[in-house]
Amino acid sequence: MTLQDILSLSWRTVRSNRLRTGITVSIIAFGIMALIGIITAIEAMNQSLYENFSILGANSFSLRYRERNIRIGGPPRSDLTRQQRGARRQRSSTMDRFITYDEARLFKERYNFPATVSISKFASGNATIFFNEQKTNPNVRVIGGDESYLLNSGYQLQVGRDFNQVDIESGRNVVVIGSDLVTKLFRGKHEYAVGKMIRIGSGKYRIIGTMQPRGASSFLSLDNIAILTYNNVRRVFSNAGSYNITIKAEDFKQMDAAIGEATGIFRSVRKLHFKDADNFYVDRSDTLVETLKNTLRYVRWAAIIIGVITLLGAAIGLTNIMLVAVSERTREIGLSKSIGAPASSIRTQFLWESILISLLGATFGIVLGIAVGNLFSMYLKTGFVVPWLWVLIGVVICFLTGLSAGLYPAIKASKLDPITALRYE
Repeated sequence: MTLQDILSLSWRTVRSNRLRTGITVSIIAFGIMALIGIITAIEAMNQSLYENFSILGANSFSLRYRERNIRIGGPPRSDLTRQQRGARRQRSSTMDRFITYDEARLFKERYNFPATVSISKFASGNATIFFNEQKTNPNVRVIGGDESYLLNSGYQLQVGRDFNQVDIESGRNVVVIGSDLVTKLFRGKHEYAVGKMIRIGSGKYRIIGTMQPRGASSFLSLDNIAILTYNNVRRVFSNAGSYNITIKAEDFKQMDAAIGEATGIFRSVRKLHFKDADNFYVDRSDTLVETLKNTLRYVRWAAIIIGVITLLGAAIGLTNIMLVAVSERTREIGLSKSIGAPASSIRTQFLWESILISLLGATFGIVLGIAVGNLFSMYLKTGFVVPWLWVLIGVVICFLTGLSAGLYPAIKASKLDPITALRYE
């Protein structure tokens, strides 16, 4: 018999035993559905993470003030001369200060890496914003930024414009507000809000732009914010806090190089001795992404284990069913061998019956798994996700499962003696 004849006969046999085939196909399908469904959901979560953190700045990092310095070299203080101790005290006093305005500006001028640099300064975390008779709760964050702050922080304009150089250098009273403030003060009318005067503390500010919604966490609303220029914050607000520097690399792959370049330049700007540790730290925005991705790896392994256990049970069940099929069709096998069917054809037929049942389970399981996984992607509002690599892996696994489960029954069928098989009741 040709391979086409063997496949046709195998398929007819599979269809004729619908109950047993259906039960085995269901077991395999559930195993593959669990595997593909969880993997699809994980891919959707990864896609959502990258989409959101690309907006937040997955390829960005910040240079922030570190309160303590750890010395990593040099002789003990008792072994130093008076001049050396004085130099150490001078370096320590340098190392204990905030990131200053001059340091932030100097770093921005010196940093020539292909990246966007922004300077910001925290003003208040409990401000109240007034517009005519309307006012917000005293929980509005006020930040001073520059022309690149919105881009580096993941904000996008809804209406109006961003800061320009004149706004920044002059420190004049202009503000860009978040969508929560638009909702509270202007009933959600972004176009109406632009150009209006609001009061922050004792100062009056003209709204030049409003921002698209960003959402909120359990602790913080990203939209309950008013952004001034850092020079305005420097001029109006009295707090002597540190400046923050945010760098956004043009390519995520350049992050390590960008961080290395920034660290070297900022050490020079901070006038650190080569034996001194950094008195600032690099805050990478992709740290949370990597943490979540590491957590998702454990979920992926759990899905693989669930799928393997289910497929192992399915393989045992499929082997049992194929052995039953050999017993039921002993006379048929004897008749086939008596009219000249070689043992290899009998063996191939039973192998393909087992493989076809397994591949049917794979087909239904993959379709159901993708459907279930994409229900989660719909919830996350990501695009339709198909984990093609895992689909291929699932098909290969099911093929091998069918092959291994049908191998012993197929060999047993091919070795039956035709005379004994014809006498079988």
